[in-house]
Amino acid sequence: MNSIKHVAIIMDGNGRWGVKHKKSRNLGHKEGLKTVEKIIKSSIKNKIRYLTLYAFSTENWKRPKKEINFLFNLLENFLINKISELNKQNIKLKIIGKKRFSKKINQLLNKSEKKTLKNKRLQINLALNYGSKSELLQSFNFVCKNKKKINEKNISKYLFTQNIPDPDILIRTGNTQRLSNFLLWQLAYSEIFFEKKLWPDFTENDYNRILNKFKRIKRNYGNI
Repeated sequence: MNSIKHVAIIMDGNGRWGVKHKKSRNLGHKEGLKTVEKIIKSSIKNKIRYLTLYAFSTENWKRPKKEINFLFNLLENFLINKISELNKQNIKLKIIGKKRFSKKINQLLNKSEKKTLKNKRLQINLALNYGSKSELLQSFNFVCKNKKKINEKNISKYLFTQNIPDPDILIRTGNTQRLSNFLLWQLAYSEIFFEKKLWPDFTENDYNRILNKFKRIKRNYGNI
């Protein structure tokens, strides 16, 4: 059976869920945060070492300002109210993406990363203001600037995910089948699971079903 070190998730469908159930995209985002907490607990139960969550892409800045403000208020409240709990559970928080937010958000992110730096049980990589194409360009520029040889090892060295194993699994909810500029380099050999359910409807049972299915997949990596 395949072991699982790293799961990446595109948490799609919060806004649509909110419109469908409460006629408010923002309430969908709030409900989606409850699913995040369930998946964190399930990841710990399954002894998964890394969990990467696509929270806010570089393209999401195109959304209405009211929705963006609500999302960052959610993030701010989460960091203020939940980071001590994550720390007690031996969970590490790492931000992948460019920290170009308000001074208060940046301070909270830096404080949260510093506080949980030495934790080992689970590492949550929160993708904020993240775009894979931008990440790759940044890596290529660093390789050239430092006059390094252009190869896989050196490109990986300058990614946001340096020293983190590539995802074994990518899950995308929301009945959309694309990568949306997420971990394009890192997902080269990941098993991809597209789920019809919107993110707030995604359950621990759904998660465990995917994990168990992955464990039984024969992975050849180009071999027979």
